[in-house]
Amino acid sequence: MSVISQSMTEDHRRCDELFADAESAAADNDWSRAHSNYDAFREAILHHFRMEEELLFPRFEQQTGMTMGPTQVMRSEHAQMRELFEEMEGAVVAQQQDRFLGLCETLLMLMQQHNAKEEQMLYPMTDQALGNAAAGELLEQMRAL
Repeated sequence: MSVISQSMTEDHRRCDELFADAESAAADNDWSRAHSNYDAFREAILHHFRMEEELLFPRFEQQTGMTMGPTQVMRSEHAQMRELFEEMEGAVVAQQQDRFLGLCETLLMLMQQHNAKEEQMLYPMTDQALGNAAAGELLEQMRAL
């Protein structure tokens, strides 16, 4: 596994753990913990999206000339997930367990499909297009966001 693939896959796992913590707290009706865990998840995943949208995707598009391919799909899926985040925020604030857990199921399905596409296709393509040195430099910029 190369530089971008390894680091971004690890970040997916970190976001997944934070998501599971929020879901678990809501299932336990621990709304204080659910809200703080949800906030931590949302902050982490929005940072992940920023790293991709502001740095990774533009660099991939610049290197490959592909602007209507995988990055366009990923941006569209990010927008779908952001809409769910808004609904989830409302559900966690209102302590609506069934609604929140239902939204969690929907989001989990979207994230699993999305992450698989990135991990199996986009990240390896980016590593190949950039090479290790350029990928390492890009990764440092992404982490600094």
